[in-house]
Order: sequence, then C-alpha cells, then structure tokens
Amino acid sequence: MTTMTMVQALRSAMDVLLARDPDVVVFGEDVGYFGGVFRCTDGLQARHGRHRVFDAPISEGGIVGAAIGMAAYGLKPIVEVQFADYFYPASDQIVSEAARMRYRSAGDFTSPITIRMPCGGGIYGGQTHSQSPEALFTHVCGLRTVMPSNPYDAKGLLIAAVECDDPVIFLEPKRLYNGPFDGHHERPVVPWSAHPASEVPEGHYTVPLGCAAVVRPGSAVTVLAYGTMVFVSLAAAQETGIDAEVIDLRSLWPLDLAAVVNSVRKTGRCVIVHEATRTSGFGAELAALVQEHCFYHLEAPIERVTGWDTPYPHALEWTYFPGPERVGAALRRVMEN
Repeated sequence: MTTMTMVQALRSAMDVLLARDPDVVVFGEDVGYFGGVFRCTDGLQARHGRHRVFDAPISEGGIVGAAIGMAAYGLKPIVEVQFADYFYPASDQIVSEAARMRYRSAGDFTSPITIRMPCGGGIYGGQTHSQSPEALFTHVCGLRTVMPSNPYDAKGLLIAAVECDDPVIFLEPKRLYNGPFDGHHERPVVPWSAHPASEVPEGHYTVPLGCAAVVRPGSAVTVLAYGTMVFVSLAAAQETGIDAEVIDLRSLWPLDLAAVVNSVRKTGRCVIVHEATRTSGFGAELAALVQEHCFYHLEAPIERVTGWDTPYPHALEWTYFPGPERVGAALRRVMEN
C-alpha cells in the first residue's frame, strides 16, 4: 500500500491502464504536456508517449465525438472535460451518440469511453466552475454515473469504469482532490495522509460499479450521500451525537438499491445530502425510491439537504454549500418525529 491523494490515485489508475492495455488512450484539454489543470495526468505523456496521452483543442463536443469514434473502432478512450460545467457543448454527443450506441446497433457496437470531469464547489470557483450536474446524466439511459469520495475508491472505480463496455461519466469532487473536506472551511486543511482511505495499492484492482459502501454504521437514521457530502455527513453525525448510518453511494447509476433499502428499513429514517441544486436533483430520485420501497418502515418524513435553486455564488459560497450545520439540523428534525 502507498498513501495517495485522490489526484495521485487517479493518475495511478490511468498509469496502470495505459501500461496494461494498448487500446487505452488519454486526451483532453491540457492533459498532455501540462498534466491537466488539477495535475491528474502529470507525467503520463512523458511515460507513455504523445500518441497515448495528448492534448485536444478547446472543443468538448469534438473531444467526446472523437472518443466515440475511437471506441467504435475498439479503443478505450479516457477523456477529460476540464470542469463539469463545460460538458454542455458535448451533451448531444454524450446523450444521442455514446449512450445510445449499444441500443441502436442491437449490441454490435459499444461505446467504452470514460469521461472524467471535476465537479462541485468549495474552491471559490463561482457559477461556471462549481456545478454538480450528476442528475442530468443519471436521467439518460445507457450512461453509468460514478462519483468517488476517497483515493482508494477513486482508483478502483476509474479502472472499473475504463474496463466497462458502457460509457461512464466519472465525476471527481475537486474539493476532495487533496484532502477529506468535512465542510468546515474555517479549519486547517486535513491531508489525505491522515485518512485510512488514502492507502492505495500501486497495481491493478477494481471497485465494482453499482456498489455502495457503509462508511459509518448506525441504527437511528440513514444518511445517503456521495462525493464531498460523505465527509460533511460524517462530521454532522459526530457533532450531533446521533447514531447515523452514513452510506457512500459511489455509483449513482446503476444504484445499489439493496444497500439503501436495507439500511432505511433498519433505521426507519432517512436524510439525503447532495451539493447540487434541490429541484430535480438526484436526491429527489433517491427520496422516491425510499418512499416506494420503505414506506411502511419510515418513522419520519424523508429530509433532503442540498444546494439552493440558484447559480453557485462566489461571494456566498459557504451559504450555498451544504455544511455540517445544515445536515445536523436535518438529522435532529427526523429524530424528533
């Protein structure tokens, strides 16, 4: 085992894949010589060559479109959209082409592309560098959507995503790149080296897509979270003293519904936490599923703690960001019922 940040774990995953499989290529904006805006691909071009790791023009539609063509001919492209906020010009290629390839060809073709995108706030990126668009992808049949919360999962999930024959949207919470952020922005940054999930094997391993993880066992209430909100939820549970079971979904679609249902039926209460805007966010789908499958086990209304229905603000970042105080308040409310 080696201690890694999430940046290093993602780089290690791509390094392992490039070495193992000659069909894997990595490209996107500034990922080659520069090593990516967050340095996730740093050194990969020097190690594997400019024909395997290379820069692309500033054209998200062109990047994804080229990846789809490569995938149809047998390659396994890993492409980086520099910020998740920039995927919109590529939405037609993602939705109408990549996601439909297997269906429209009756299985003759697949589209094994992995689209890496840094997402979320907490870095003062403002409205065009802080979005969490995961719900837009989970709505599309044919796409898989993944969001890791720690280095170990990040590497294992990325390898599993690239080895999957379906297109995978791989969202990376940028606030977690260098440490497990719990929402207390006024406190010193905690490095990944102080967290057990930073122990990452150097070689090949996978974390299965579609499997959630119980990161904090509990019996009083179930908290469903993913990405940065996993650590915010853990902080809220600790600070309130409530015996909350915190589940890191990891894969948003396919969803580990069994893990969700088993936990909520045990606790009888559910709080859902995500950073994206509230209306039509992925939390609404989770709430509907919990209602459908756990209605007779619920002891209180389902609570959602989310971002607000507004563009991500710059000056009021921590008012928008769902922190431990807001999550803690929701935990107390469900326990009062």
